Amino acid sequence: MAGALLHFKCCAAPIMARAVKERETKVAGEGEGTKSYSRVLILGGTGRVGGSTAAALSKLCPDLQIIVAGRNREKGAAMTKKLGEKSKFVEVNIDDVVALEAALNDVDLVVHAAGPFQQAGRCNVLEAAIRTKTAYVDVCDDTTYAWRAKSFCETAAAANIPAITTGGIYPGVSNVMAAELVRVARDENKGEPERLRNLPEVSSAYEVLGVPTVSARFGTAPFFWNWGMVAMTFLLPPEFLRDRIKVQQLVQLFGPLVRAVDGIAGERMSMRVDLECSNGQHTVGIFSHRRLSVSVGTAIAAFAQAVLEGSTQPGVWFPEEPQGIAVEAREILLNRAAEGAFNFVMNKPPWMVETDPKEIGLGIYM
Repeated sequence: MAGALLHFKCCAAPIMARAVKERETKVAGEGEGTKSYSRVLILGGTGRVGGSTAAALSKLCPDLQIIVAGRNREKGAAMTKKLGEKSKFVEVNIDDVVALEAALNDVDLVVHAAGPFQQAGRCNVLEAAIRTKTAYVDVCDDTTYAWRAKSFCETAAAANIPAITTGGIYPGVSNVMAAELVRVARDENKGEPERLRNLPEVSSAYEVLGVPTVSARFGTAPFFWNWGMVAMTFLLPPEFLRDRIKVQQLVQLFGPLVRAVDGIAGERMSMRVDLECSNGQHTVGIFSHRRLSVSVGTAIAAFAQAVLEGSTQPGVWFPEEPQGIAVEAREILLNRAAEGAFNFVMNKPPWMVETDPKEIGLGIYM
């Protein structure tokens, strides 16, 4: 079933000044003047996730100035050539606090895609963003790291800095989908939400949305990827996973194999969120895309744009919190994130997405 997708064009300049640092600039041919614009730094911008984010942001908002940050100048040059004249590369090691803060000083928003987040002992990028008063989005997929980031909420609020943690596709978009299912159920008196299933991030969704039971299931195909992920958790010691250089070497080693298999089997992804309510009402949201690598970048770009537009309050927030993505901004974010998806539906009963019903008129289906 094809989902109806809305395309939102980004305005020429970002909207809310809260997330934008004002700069005095000279406009060529127009004399002296003041111009407000946005510069976005993407840490890990030469990797698969960061590179996909840079490409998606460039497409979503062509007037953004995108700074691709990484360690490999050759990859950085290739990425900026692809993005065009409004981009540049800077060499940044996120473990070098001085260099990191120098890179953050002249940007409005940092997107932290320089994982892995598992086993990371500190939120050094978030801390640097708060010190330099730079808005922040990360693509964290680790519960421990996310709650550590959340602990900086009051510090970020005091600095008037908006920040979102777990702003990817899952967790991220999946949790905004869950929040919307819960909101609609309560607003339309469909019963009290009792159970969320499938792919919201369990810990934060349970705390934020107040649903008694939250569960998540995740799998990959071909099946041997599941075995591989389980084996990694047993074979690799925590010290190895904490070493970013070693993990990057591991990625470089297995990257060609992953891309080769993706080329044969495809990289289609799909996520589904189910909400069951006290009166028996059951609604679902589904998001399906043919290319995971593209959809991840599009989702992160949607969160970045939301922050630049002022949809995020000062503090550190999960995507499902109304202070993270304002309730009135969720539909816009979800439709931006679903750009290119072949199936995106929200708040439908299961029979409407599991079958192919035909409307015969007056809202009656067969």
